Amino acid sequence: MPRPQKVNFAPMHYWSRLFIPTLREAPSDAEVASHKFLLRSGYVRQLGAGIYSYLFLGQRSINKIIAIVREEMDKIGQEFLLPAIHPSDIWEQSGRWTGMGQNMFRLQDRKGAWLCLGMTHEEVMTDIARKELRSYKQLPQIWYQIQTKFRDEPRPKSGLLRVRQFIMKDSYSFDINAAGLDKSYDLHDAAYRTIFSRCGLSFVAVEAHSGAMGGSQSQEFMVYTDAGEDLIASCPQCHYAANMEKATSRLAPVIEMEATGDGTPELVHTPNTAAISDVAEFFKISPASDIKCVAYMAEVRTSTKEGENSTWQPVAVFLRGDHFVNETKLLTVLGATELRPMVAEELDQWFQGPAGYLGPIGLMPAKSLHDGKLNVILDLGLENRRNMVCGANKLDHHLRNVAPGRDFTWTVAADIRDVAEGEGCPQCGEKTDAALKVAKAVEIGHIFKLGYKYSKSMGASVLDSNGKEVTPIMGSYGIGIERILTASIEQSNDANGFWLPRAIAPFDAIVTITNIADANLRAAAENLAAELEAKGFDILLDDRDERAGVKFKDADLIGVPYRFTIGKKAAEGKVELVTRATASTQELPLADAAAAFAALTV
Repeated sequence: MPRPQKVNFAPMHYWSRLFIPTLREAPSDAEVASHKFLLRSGYVRQLGAGIYSYLFLGQRSINKIIAIVREEMDKIGQEFLLPAIHPSDIWEQSGRWTGMGQNMFRLQDRKGAWLCLGMTHEEVMTDIARKELRSYKQLPQIWYQIQTKFRDEPRPKSGLLRVRQFIMKDSYSFDINAAGLDKSYDLHDAAYRTIFSRCGLSFVAVEAHSGAMGGSQSQEFMVYTDAGEDLIASCPQCHYAANMEKATSRLAPVIEMEATGDGTPELVHTPNTAAISDVAEFFKISPASDIKCVAYMAEVRTSTKEGENSTWQPVAVFLRGDHFVNETKLLTVLGATELRPMVAEELDQWFQGPAGYLGPIGLMPAKSLHDGKLNVILDLGLENRRNMVCGANKLDHHLRNVAPGRDFTWTVAADIRDVAEGEGCPQCGEKTDAALKVAKAVEIGHIFKLGYKYSKSMGASVLDSNGKEVTPIMGSYGIGIERILTASIEQSNDANGFWLPRAIAPFDAIVTITNIADANLRAAAENLAAELEAKGFDILLDDRDERAGVKFKDADLIGVPYRFTIGKKAAEGKVELVTRATASTQELPLADAAAAFAALTV
């Protein structure tokens, strides 16, 4: 075979000179696919619980993701870089210094002043705005950064999905009115869709709960994967999708029980029937005709001039026996920060009855939330129901013929239940037989309409066109940089490794020399790699003195989407191109391989 003529090229990446510590097996504590393959491929190494180092390959992918995010965000906003360590006073002004609880890393300086490591930067951005923005003419503003964040995650796991240090793109908008906020929100929505599409992700945008950020409207961008810890309810017909913390559904009609006696509540001895299934069996009814009670104590925090106060208040939740409380929804209804189950003494105080036999009849519900009495919350699924069964607040006894509204009242009626797969779609369920699907997903981005939560509490204001002092309205928008990488791995992996989209892969292709001792093969490989790099591709040349099988296994493992094999057929002027996603192989003329690859990957 004639020795290929060598062309001039920039210094290329030779595998033999790089630190790529691949592993044949994942550590035993790695459970989800992305965690296993990030470790096996040498992308990351763990320093401590929820704390990771990004090695050569991992950092190249992270940098490519950041470049995409920066390019799209520069079209709508201005990049800042803010401190990672914050004085406590700005968090106290917003009311979140105590509200964040143990999730926040706190520390003291040598003078005893309290500081924290930034989980997010609403307070810092608002501090800049209140000091610098003076007129409506300076609005709107969209400021963003790509910064390390810190969270004292109580249970770090799943690799980069639940960590204590992570990289976030966070941006903040300041507008003169709600119409302006709508525009800033929509700009972020469009930018996020472009970013995630460019990163090669299959994602869905869902209605979401605003959580600790606060605000009126919130949307999450999610990637479906079994590694996810969020549940998403979606409709395949109308594309309705919502996080379970916000999802609603259309319930099918229930066939009511026949009344007994005079139709009023009747006490029935029901020995050893504390469980819903036991009640259903005893009365020969569906759990949908049983009224379930879940009793909580809720922590409610209030701010005064003297500081922040916290009280624990009683809550009784009533819902269908086949439904389950969504505690995030309940916290939102209550305006509370935390829930815990009532203990026996509290059950005796507020119900005068034992667990398993609690019911709504005879209770004295609060007229309004937190007025010092029992907060009784009725799930909307119980409205207009009749002839139901409930606990009698008496050991081994239940009541039947119970009708909400006729036989008992409540403080608030609200949607506080989890939706279930198969229930009707809330958007198109009336016109179709569309049923919701429920699946696990990972959050990769989140956008919020914050409203005035931070600008008002921290005293930001500008003069409007009439010279009147007004408070700017804010939005907050986040993207988890590492989550894009992990979600992509979760979407695209097999038993041998994973493959990333070219846009975020550490290299576009690997050029593998099957026999490094063959000078002609080496020259052909270097020549092809140089031609590919001249066309703008990132190329990794595998020049290691290893068996071809070892090289192929490593190539399959490390997430690079294409591999050129320079082997025996090079003598015939041919090269093999392997597409990792499909495990398919095609032969290309060696002389035209770079041009063919450029055409293939347009």
